[in-house]
Amino acid sequence: MPMRLALGISYNGQAYDGWQSQPSGRTVQDHLQAALSRFAAQPVSALCAGRTDAGVHALMQVVHFDTELRRESFSWVRGTNTFLPPDIAVQWAQPVPDAFHSRASAVARRYAYVVLESPVRPSVEAGRVGWVFRPLDADALRAGAQHLLGEHDFTSFRASACQAKSPVKTIARIEIARRGGYWRIEFEANAFLHHMIRNIMGCLLLVGQGLQPPEWMREVLAARDRDAAAPTFMPDGLYFLGPVYGPEWQLPSRTAAYDWLP
Repeated sequence: MPMRLALGISYNGQAYDGWQSQPSGRTVQDHLQAALSRFAAQPVSALCAGRTDAGVHALMQVVHFDTELRRESFSWVRGTNTFLPPDIAVQWAQPVPDAFHSRASAVARRYAYVVLESPVRPSVEAGRVGWVFRPLDADALRAGAQHLLGEHDFTSFRASACQAKSPVKTIARIEIARRGGYWRIEFEANAFLHHMIRNIMGCLLLVGQGLQPPEWMREVLAARDRDAAAPTFMPDGLYFLGPVYGPEWQLPSRTAAYDWLP
């Protein structure tokens, strides 16, 4: 009988064309499935909790797949990592019931944007942080973010290629913190539209820099028109923190990389 496994995956997305498999083979999914198939000595197809764009990172992407191979959890971690490039790593592996689905079982998803506020562009952290050269105001950022909390039609923040059936999503929290020159803006929602966070960030940063008032966020939201919002912000600095699952699945909620992220 096949067994269902869930894996927690972290990756630096700079070298990849996003998560989802493509003919180029330069995606995280392509590399992960190739490594799993080599370890298992049989084809493995994995489904993820949330697709990420090119250049977007993940601290705990979660995937699941079915396999006939019986191995200890630590063997799946170490064995698969042997065949992965250094910027992708399996963090944990755990058997789950057949009813578990990495995407459908998630009750929420979490992302964080890390942005460097500096007159000089990033260097050693290039690709790992976004960048603004004008000073940001924390009170303005928080005031603007308040208009996005709750259930709304997020059409104004939706990419034209978005395939979601409905633009209505519920943002449960937006937390804004600063450490030195680095800002961390964390989002949690039941689901996100394609480019939704990057489009929100483009608007929030205009508010934080004083180029728009906080109330402008409410106007953009009410317009339900992508042209009303700011340009899409760079993918640099966007991290998929992972899905949120109910306690019945007994899955990890974070990885060691959470303590590294500013």
